[in-house]
Amino acid sequence: MGMSTINAGMVKNAFLAGAKGLSDKKEWINELNVFPVPDGDTGTNMTLTIMAAAKEVAALEDPSMEQLAKAISSGSLRGARGNSGVILSQLLRGFTKEIKTVDEIDTTTLANAMVRGTETAYKAVMKPKEGTILTVAKGMADKALEMAVETDDIETFAKAVIEEGDRVLNLTPEMLPVLKQAGVVDSGGQGLMQVMKGAFDGLTGKVTDFTLDGPAAAASAPAQKPAQTGNGAARTDIDTADIKFGYCTEFIIKLEKPYTEEDEAELKKYLGSIGDSLVVVSDDEIVKIHVHTNHPGLAFEKGLTYGSLSRMKVDNMREEHEERVIQDSERLAKEQAQDDAAKQEEAKEQEPEERKEYGFIAVSCGDGLSEIFKGIGADYLIEGGQTMNPSTEDMLNAIAHVNADHIFILPNNKNIIMAANQARDLTEDKEIIVVPSKTVPQGITALVNFMPDLTSEENLENMTAEMNRVKTAQITYAVRTTNIDGMDIEKGDIMAIGDKGMLAVEHSPEEAARAALKAMLDEDSELVTIYYGSDVKEEDAEKLKEDAEKEFPDKEIELQYGGQPIYYYMISAE
Repeated sequence: MGMSTINAGMVKNAFLAGAKGLSDKKEWINELNVFPVPDGDTGTNMTLTIMAAAKEVAALEDPSMEQLAKAISSGSLRGARGNSGVILSQLLRGFTKEIKTVDEIDTTTLANAMVRGTETAYKAVMKPKEGTILTVAKGMADKALEMAVETDDIETFAKAVIEEGDRVLNLTPEMLPVLKQAGVVDSGGQGLMQVMKGAFDGLTGKVTDFTLDGPAAAASAPAQKPAQTGNGAARTDIDTADIKFGYCTEFIIKLEKPYTEEDEAELKKYLGSIGDSLVVVSDDEIVKIHVHTNHPGLAFEKGLTYGSLSRMKVDNMREEHEERVIQDSERLAKEQAQDDAAKQEEAKEQEPEERKEYGFIAVSCGDGLSEIFKGIGADYLIEGGQTMNPSTEDMLNAIAHVNADHIFILPNNKNIIMAANQARDLTEDKEIIVVPSKTVPQGITALVNFMPDLTSEENLENMTAEMNRVKTAQITYAVRTTNIDGMDIEKGDIMAIGDKGMLAVEHSPEEAARAALKAMLDEDSELVTIYYGSDVKEEDAEKLKEDAEKEFPDKEIELQYGGQPIYYYMISAE
């Protein structure tokens, strides 16, 4: 007798196994990328996306299907990185909308969930392209509908769906010439298949270890400080005469009303006025409090204004000062105070003091480029671009820091635009305008052309039009041997990549930059800006500028330090 239904616990294990299945093949999926560019790759982006959800799922003990669906959807949505990660998050979002209303899943529910996931993902992409992860997802969804009619055995159902996914994946080179030319299948589609296969192995018992302890898990989540002092941690005895606040007070508030950042700040302020060694941590349902005070009752009374109390504990520290818990709480409080101070300092630097009409967020990938963006009006910079695709959560954090009614986001990389759009859709209290800048030079031009007397819509139109007049070339090295746009590229070659494809392949960054200038400049080009990266010597950049001025005497040539990694030079012409 086969498996006819699966419960929330089984779905949890299957999802965690699917996440591990993707993580284990991350580098292999990266190798399938068509372009031989050393930037944020598909496997990495998809792994970081699903691990953000897996972290939330793993934290659930005996979850309901609704709780599980929320964790998968919310975690992947906010953790989404790169186009492939955003699409994966949308597949999961649609899937969980279908399963959250049931206690157990059968083949019909699975089929409907896969269809809904595919429909949600297609809607998220402005111009869906066949031969990608979307095509693979649709092929499996169609097969799922067919199998749901034929069988109620989930194992038989899943095997057939996965086989169809592999079949469609193997067809992707015939749908996209660039894949056929490179001799690879679609990397996003391959990533999706690893999730499916991992989930199947978890469901059928082939995989039994569901812990998230690999590099991918670590990369997907911020480092967590230990709750207790480890070996070798500094400890000092406390003289009872030095104890200002005598009662170590701990309790949990079960929230019974909305609990905002303002509420948390107010609670911390009050507890800080009656004690010290304060630790306040919260999630959507509870707030955990630790405070040293002479009046535990006042702390309890304050807590009751937010909800009911549980696990209340009061220790007289003058009697128990040598207990480990005291030293640990002192240390934890100090760490949190340091973290809070650092966050306050960062917020002071990044956030304007007064609410303003317009604000600007830019994705930057070098200290020199960041200074340029700051100089032309950017309020908040997100580290990212070529070497690291920021997540939707990173975008939302940036939006929270910019105190403005209308906020323009400059992604400056085509692989970040979808994450920016997703952050826009999740923001309710501010108008978010995503300028679809695909390169840093485009972003700089767009920001320079902002006009405060125009509306948001008019500025978006004007900024987009101006940045589209900019020609861009980016100089980097090839990480694999391939053929692009009819050019043979060997691993280690230096490539000049233009807005619409490969401009040149040379043996040095300067040779590639000079070839790019010849290919991209025409009679309409007036201003040329060369941004040199962190791996370029200033004298080499100066020599390139001198050579360019000699070869193109009618053009104005500017040289700027960008400090970007990976890309030796970024060149703009307008």
